[in-house]
Amino acid sequence: MEAATIAGVKVSRIGLGTWAIGGLEWGQVPDETAIATCLSAIDRGINLIDTAPIYGHGRSEEIVGKAMRAHGRRDAFYIATKAGLEWNEHGVFANSTSSRLRKELEDSLRRLGTDYIDLYQVHWPDPCIAIGETADLMSQFQREGKVRGLGVSNFSVAQMQEFQAVAPLVSNQLPYNLFERQIDDAILPWCASQNIAVLTWSSLCRSMLGGRLHLGTVFAAGDIRRVDPKFQQPRFSQYISAAGRLEAFARVRYGRTLPELAVRWVLDRHGVSAALWGAKRPDQLDAACGVVGWKLDAEAMAEIDLIVATSVTDPVGPEYLTPGVRAE
Repeated sequence: MEAATIAGVKVSRIGLGTWAIGGLEWGQVPDETAIATCLSAIDRGINLIDTAPIYGHGRSEEIVGKAMRAHGRRDAFYIATKAGLEWNEHGVFANSTSSRLRKELEDSLRRLGTDYIDLYQVHWPDPCIAIGETADLMSQFQREGKVRGLGVSNFSVAQMQEFQAVAPLVSNQLPYNLFERQIDDAILPWCASQNIAVLTWSSLCRSMLGGRLHLGTVFAAGDIRRVDPKFQQPRFSQYISAAGRLEAFARVRYGRTLPELAVRWVLDRHGVSAALWGAKRPDQLDAACGVVGWKLDAEAMAEIDLIVATSVTDPVGPEYLTPGVRAE
């Protein structure tokens, strides 16, 4: 497995994203299957495991903790989790108050069954709290030995600069895939210049680049894609068309599958350290092994750009996932 370095620690360039095994927005997953998926990732050389309290309202972290205990070696896992989101009957809201972050840290350590977190990330910026205040508290967690590296997620350059002015910042986790490239112009170049690792979430664009969807696909009640604007007509037809053309390109040009092409594209972008690969079952990690050992050249990148540009005439980003602003 290809490797990258985050704050001096070697991690796999493909990471297991565990949003789906939380079991809320992507359908239920039995515990034994979810644990087996985490262990299968380790067996394949994937040591970066990304989770968060919001994923299944704690269940995802509990699954990762059970997997670590079943494996027996905590140091085989590089655990990245997050803080700063609250949920209630009204929705999901950014909350980086000191009391919230302190409680989330202790809850995450308990659910994971560990005394430290490798990479602790602020899940979303909270417009109601000064970023410097959040960074100061996170650095305190680090001094206490409960957190080893400090990261953020979904932060702009200006927000990263505010954080960096107070505490050492090692990573930013961002949405990035063939269809969502908003970080290309400013964030990726800046992170590269500052030696800040970029971890990409939604590397397969919520399965749009997974090679299994078609125009007749129906998503179950509660599936987050039912409210994703990419999966609504007329955009859905445009994205499905693009995915079909990209799949044909991958097969003819490289003898590869669509997800292999899509994640290879992410990893070959300058400034990207690791791409998260969501999976609910061990077999969904099979294609991850097909991502390594080859590269996309400039000509292929240009052809891919042309396919996307001519197929998707009304693009939309992942902004619908932005949490609400809580009432202070």
